[in-house]
Amino acid sequence: MELVIENLSKTYPNGVQALRDVSLTIPTGMFGLLGPNGAGKSSLMRTIATLQEADSGSIRLGDIDVLRDKDAVRRVLGYLPQEFGVYPKVSAEALLDHFAVLKGLSNTKERQEVVTALLQRTNLYDVRKKNLGGFSGGMKQRFGIAQALLGNPRLIIVDEPTAGLDPGERNRFHNLLSEIGENIIVILSTHIVSDVSDLCRNMAIINKGQVLLTGDPLQVMQELRGQVWRRAVAKEELAALQQAQRVISSRLFAGQTIVHVLADAQPGSEYTPVEPSLEDVYFARIAEAERGVTLNPDKVAVS
Repeated sequence: MELVIENLSKTYPNGVQALRDVSLTIPTGMFGLLGPNGAGKSSLMRTIATLQEADSGSIRLGDIDVLRDKDAVRRVLGYLPQEFGVYPKVSAEALLDHFAVLKGLSNTKERQEVVTALLQRTNLYDVRKKNLGGFSGGMKQRFGIAQALLGNPRLIIVDEPTAGLDPGERNRFHNLLSEIGENIIVILSTHIVSDVSDLCRNMAIINKGQVLLTGDPLQVMQELRGQVWRRAVAKEELAALQQAQRVISSRLFAGQTIVHVLADAQPGSEYTPVEPSLEDVYFARIAEAERGVTLNPDKVAVS
């Protein structure tokens, strides 16, 4: 099964164009949608999840017309939005049972079996009687995945799921998502590059409502090989370097400013080659788009 998005556009009443002619083909497995805050990721996810209308374009999930047959989509959709609220004085077991009723599981015995299985799968069974108000951020996110899995969905959307999680909870959540994404479509929308590089076999980078790149993370990193260079600079030198070179990222490390530069050949003797990471691809694409360079979404190297 594939989710096929073609020429999707959305402009809000305040004039903000959130989506600009977006086209994507998303196969079974984990798909990473990567972009900065405000890039249009949540607008795209909300449109796929039938929570808002598109101005133009089409979306198909298998044989379902997503924009026209919303009830059919909702029957096979699991959704974990960026802001997932819970009733703080209700237990995980009771609230998940309530969600199961809303999902159409009317048989009490069958519903209890499903709720128990999902709490075990998300490693929440031992705290099933605990009120959700006492859950950590990671536990709430795992509960969010449990409710998204009700009804054996064919498509799951998770929007910024690891933001704010500590490293241990983030790893647990990664393992859970990886297991879920083996047989269904899971769209992971995030601004955290490592979430995509760790989990996804296919990805897209989006910024200002436009798709800048699609592909296999390993392949797009390979296509930047030999073009990323690293050097340390004094803080006061950074502005001048940004004018002279295509600086794609800078960060502090051990008190020094470390820059990564995109160039076809070594820019100078003080530069050393770097094995490109997905972060380099991401920052290169975003930086070139911000500079107004016309990009070919099928090719990572830029001129």
